[in-house]
Amino acid sequence: MRTKLIFTVSFLAAALSLVAQTNSTAESSRYTYQKEHDPNGIGKFYQGREIAHVMGHEGADWLERPERMEEERPDLLMTALKLHPGDSVADIGAGTGYFTWRMAKVIGNTGKAYAVEIQQEMLDILAKKMVEHETTNFVSVLGTITDTKLPAKSLDLVLMVDVYHEFDHPYEMMDSICRALKPGGRVVWVEYRKEDPNVPIKLLHKMSEAQVRKEAAMLPLQWVETLEPLPRQHIIVFKRK
Repeated sequence: MRTKLIFTVSFLAAALSLVAQTNSTAESSRYTYQKEHDPNGIGKFYQGREIAHVMGHEGADWLERPERMEEERPDLLMTALKLHPGDSVADIGAGTGYFTWRMAKVIGNTGKAYAVEIQQEMLDILAKKMVEHETTNFVSVLGTITDTKLPAKSLDLVLMVDVYHEFDHPYEMMDSICRALKPGGRVVWVEYRKEDPNVPIKLLHKMSEAQVRKEAAMLPLQWVETLEPLPRQHIIVFKRK
């Protein structure tokens, strides 16, 4: 019995080691690195795009700047999302909850809004903002750089506003998001238009529609539509195949 137990433990350890090696090999083939790179990026590249630095919680005030209403028109975005009462939604890289509480209001008390962050400090700020906006139908989720920690097949829509380009592991994060979507659930990229040189944002913090569609093609996602009602940003919508 003891010999059998030792064999089983050894076999499981070997299997876990093989899985770890396989995952490491997949990641190394998925990303490339350059020592010489844009100072606004991390030197890591995915599908020909350098990944931008993450904005820390120290920049939370910028997310609540008054001019954001005019620059990004969150009212127009909420209309474009076509949410319904009772929907389950997620705001990835929710920050201060600028869009979380807006979605929560639309989906109502029968719906649920998940606010996902990798910084606990941001979630602490978000919690205070939810009180200010009298929003209770939300759940704060502390994710990681590879996993949103969202429940499987639970979401009607996932929103990412000006955040995807900062994902340290974009493929892994999107894979996590896809697992959280219901069949036919939608995922929405909102990114500053790289095609427009007049958009006053650092280059690595912009994305072209073509680049978004290129990266989404790596996942079980189908393009639905690209909307352009916003002053500076694309709204690019996909659904889970």
